[in-house]
Amino acid sequence: MPPTVSIIVPCFNEEKRIQTLLDAIFAQTYPLDRLDVTIADGHSTDRTREVIAAFQLAHAVLALQVVDNDAGTIPAGLNRAMAASRGEILLRLDGHSAPEREYVEKCVAALEAGRGENVGGVWDIRPGAESWLARSIAIAAAHPLGVGDALYRHARQAAVVDTVPFGAWRRLLVEKIGGFDESLLSNEDYEFNTRIRGIGGTIWLDPAIRSVYYARSTLGALARQYWRYGFWKYKMLRRYPASLRWRQALPPLFVVSLFAMTLLALVWAHWGWLLGFELVAYALPLGWAGLRAALQQRQAFLALGVPLAIAVMHVTWGGGFLWSLFSGVKKS
Repeated sequence: MPPTVSIIVPCFNEEKRIQTLLDAIFAQTYPLDRLDVTIADGHSTDRTREVIAAFQLAHAVLALQVVDNDAGTIPAGLNRAMAASRGEILLRLDGHSAPEREYVEKCVAALEAGRGENVGGVWDIRPGAESWLARSIAIAAAHPLGVGDALYRHARQAAVVDTVPFGAWRRLLVEKIGGFDESLLSNEDYEFNTRIRGIGGTIWLDPAIRSVYYARSTLGALARQYWRYGFWKYKMLRRYPASLRWRQALPPLFVVSLFAMTLLALVWAHWGWLLGFELVAYALPLGWAGLRAALQQRQAFLALGVPLAIAVMHVTWGGGFLWSLFSGVKKS
């Protein structure tokens, strides 16, 4: 008999995407009688629960339950869902994702083969809307210039990695290292994987394991997302300083340099030239990335949209990181 699998999903106001997720889960090649789903809902104010209830009525063969996530945060939702589920293997998904048909089957196979203590795959990032900016953001969110060595966004070969976003792990692992840290409102998956690696465990990423992830659809939403990522990344790094990677140091350094040189340029014109040189040096690779995307996709708007989205990601991530750093220093 294949092991039982519990899919856990933190969710809030996902009426536009939750049906897509549930349909994708129901279409899995893994036996449905060995699969159950627990959705931890943070008291959605839209029709999310109505959509879920309608799906339950039409697909009674799939064990599906909804539990309340009173805290309303992602790590709390994951912990509530884990506590309410019963599967030998836990597999995390999000309300704005859609796993490919063999996602569960391939995750379980990798675990059974001993590839890692937590295994997952690559995001196929799709636009969150049909606008030119949404399409540009989706390209930027999977581009190495935007996300560096976050391989789950663009890897082509299986590898040992630092983290996977929608992983699968055995329930026994949670009993050993604990659940998700509810004091972190973002980066909870990276922190969880850091603890796995801390006990000698392996995080395995296989690009044959794929899921669709819908990117933010506006620059404002993208900025808020990446500010939150940067802010909570510093909180996590205070506990695990050795987990810092070069790509994570560059955005805050870039923001500091822009701020410092702008101030210095007010009193010495030469700094203005240096600031201009830095901006040009920064814009050139971003412009090339946008131009290549425009040529490859045959969509001219990407030449502007992709560099713009990547710049927003860098500046807001770096700004959030610095705000977290200095606010922490002030409090201490």
